[in-house]
Amino acid sequence: MQNDKPSIFRRLYDRLFPRTPDFFALLAEQCQQVACTTSLLVKFMETAAPEIGRQIRQDEHEADRIKVRNLHALNEAFSTPIDREDIYRAIVDLDDVVNYCKTTVSEMEVLGVAPDKHTLEMAMHLKMGMDALVSGYGKLGKQPPSAAEDADIARKAERKVEKAYRRALAELFQGEDYINMFKRREIYRHLSNAADRMANCANTLHDIVVKIC
Repeated sequence: MQNDKPSIFRRLYDRLFPRTPDFFALLAEQCQQVACTTSLLVKFMETAAPEIGRQIRQDEHEADRIKVRNLHALNEAFSTPIDREDIYRAIVDLDDVVNYCKTTVSEMEVLGVAPDKHTLEMAMHLKMGMDALVSGYGKLGKQPPSAAEDADIARKAERKVEKAYRRALAELFQGEDYINMFKRREIYRHLSNAADRMANCANTLHDIVVKIC
């Protein structure tokens, strides 16, 4: 009768040299989670619906779970298919995008600030950039050269957010309602910070492509 149990040597080998996690798949899944949050952010800026705000906060908890799982996999991995620092940067920056989406919505509710055309525009560009990163990180395992184009699209989306941010500030600081000015500036800044982290993810993606190719 054949013994289906792994040999002692096999068990020892697996313990000393555990299988490398599929970091390409882990990063792609994390990107998809972040893209889901940015899609909800656009809907919130269109509707100001409280239930969508609650969903964004729930998404932040799921994003934390994925981040912790990915960091644990990185810490435990004997080897990685790409630079460890690049994986770490991608994991942390992707999670930061979700955090800024959550803080944007939370502070809008606390400060009593309603969405406007500027918050919607910035959220839409943020979503477009994240959609590009989903495509790019999803290509790393099979078509890494083509992922560079997605990184460029995400960086262009970040620049569009920054242009929208500056236009929003220029319009905001023309009146004398200083309390509203400072409230809205805080919200605009959160969206700008989210875009900064998205750009960091795009830069990391490009670095990975260069090293692989």
